[in-house]
Amino acid sequence: MPQMAPLGWLSLFIIFSITFILFSMMNYYSMIPKSPKSLISQKSTKSLEWKW
Repeated sequence: MPQMAPLGWLSLFIIFSITFILFSMMNYYSMIPKSPKSLISQKSTKSLEWKW
């Protein structure tokens, strides 16, 4: 069974590293964080709903 050339391993490492970085960036930037104003309004409505 022939062994793989060092340049083959290097190109595979570069390709997999680039795909991993791109996949991580897509996952990181796909979530849109909510603004603090919307969180404050949600907390105030929830606290009003559960008054006894």
